[in-house]
Amino acid sequence: MGVTHVTTEVFNLARTNGPYESEFLVDTGSIDCMAPAEELEKIGIQKEWKSVYELANGEEVEYELGFVRVAFMGQETVAQIIFGPRGTEPILGVVVLENMGFVVDPGSNQLKKLGARPLK
Repeated sequence: MGVTHVTTEVFNLARTNGPYESEFLVDTGSIDCMAPAEELEKIGIQKEWKSVYELANGEEVEYELGFVRVAFMGQETVAQIIFGPRGTEPILGVVVLENMGFVVDPGSNQLKKLGARPLK
């Protein structure tokens, strides 16, 4: 199984600073997005609350979170984001993918836009 990355821009909610732009790892095993705290702070993202996450190795870690605008492949949504450790690889979590109607094609490891989503 391959790895998927996508060029992603993160803005504060008012779009007054930024963006922070990077190649984000598309991680369908991660609920939320994550970016280095120092990059989020540079563009004025506010820390709103803390939450505990379980890492792949079973370790539980408490992180601070905030709200951002996330944009990639011509789409944009608002999401919560984890203030990650210095130097952490930015992660695009599954909630953002689902909110924007994207899935990872397992054959090509590319993001694929879905058609109409059911509202029934």
